Amino acid sequence: MRHLMSPMDLSTEELDQLLDLANDIEKNPTKYAHACDGKKLATCFYEPSTRTRLSFESAMLSLGGQVLGFSSADSSSASKGESVSDTMRVISCYADICAMRHPKEGAPLVASQKATIPVINAGDGGHQHPTQTLTDLLTIRSLKGRLDNLTIGLCGDLKFGRTVHSLIHALIRYSNVKFVLISPEELKVPDYIRNDVLLEHNIEFKEMVRLEDALPELDLLYMTRVQRERFFNEEDYIRMKDFYILDKAKLELAPQDMLILHPLPRVNEISVDVDDDPRAVYFKQAQYGVYVRMALILTLLKEAEK
Repeated sequence: MRHLMSPMDLSTEELDQLLDLANDIEKNPTKYAHACDGKKLATCFYEPSTRTRLSFESAMLSLGGQVLGFSSADSSSASKGESVSDTMRVISCYADICAMRHPKEGAPLVASQKATIPVINAGDGGHQHPTQTLTDLLTIRSLKGRLDNLTIGLCGDLKFGRTVHSLIHALIRYSNVKFVLISPEELKVPDYIRNDVLLEHNIEFKEMVRLEDALPELDLLYMTRVQRERFFNEEDYIRMKDFYILDKAKLELAPQDMLILHPLPRVNEISVDVDDDPRAVYFKQAQYGVYVRMALILTLLKEAEK
């Protein structure tokens, strides 16, 4: 049984095949309109989500399949104390594949160990968010034409941002990828990412506090929000939440071919006056998320049928 817990679960060859399939789905949607007829996707979301949950549902419906599930822990038997393991054993009786989001790191992995169907990690705490990473990679490759020879600025909450951690893991496998890590001291990338991923693999990176200093050298700027739900107290969140705001004035410092990505939801970190700039691709990114999740569902179901 094949699951997806981390972007590292896929080799670069498998990743390229998945992105190729996603591109083909984008170009030929009718070809895949009945690829999952009779199949069911369970979306087990223990914390709130708009894009990830709905894009998974849209993906399965676009493949001709059906969707069932829950959108919060309160609307599941978790509110009665049921374990993730027991929930997954039950879900395996009802569905052919499952996407799970959970606030506790490692919960989808525990679920996958008890499942008899493929399980996709749809985000676990501040740890990993592999399908967002697949979305990011598809966006970059489709719009930049490559995943190597890039200087990537990661800005905002680099401490708790699971999208950032997953993206770094995935991109270090491509040649000549450099990172500019832009954050306040309190939200710097964790030591395990700095030491065990970047330094361990001799990846070129530098850390900055000012966004303006980084913009001129970037091929991509990946903005993230400061996440209220990851803070232990409201005072720290309020102090940090508006630390970075990308607006039109700052964008004048950036190259004309730089892309601006954001996993969304946006709060204040990108001004709405940036939305019409051709470099802003975060809404296209959301659309690419449907194609890549369609490709992933197809791939894991085919693996399960072998």
